[in-house]
Amino acid sequence: MPMVARRLRDPDVNPCLSESDASTRCMDENNYDREKCSTYFLKYKNCRKFWNTVMVQRRQNGVQPSMPTATERDEILGAMGKMPY
Repeated sequence: MPMVARRLRDPDVNPCLSESDASTRCMDENNYDREKCSTYFLKYKNCRKFWNTVMVQRRQNGVQPSMPTATERDEILGAMGKMPY
């Protein structure tokens, strides 16, 4: 597996891995009919938008790494009480 693909499969690098997998699985199950998977795409898009906002905020505050690790993300989501996307 190429390095880029391995990085995208790493839960510490890709915060929306489960949403990405769900949208891909939906496309596979529905013969790539995008209309049937639009809710999965929207959820993925909202996930990316949320974590991008977190990343920008952390970068502005000088927090390293700018993208929280998978453990930190679980703590952030747990503190919120529900999924923001």
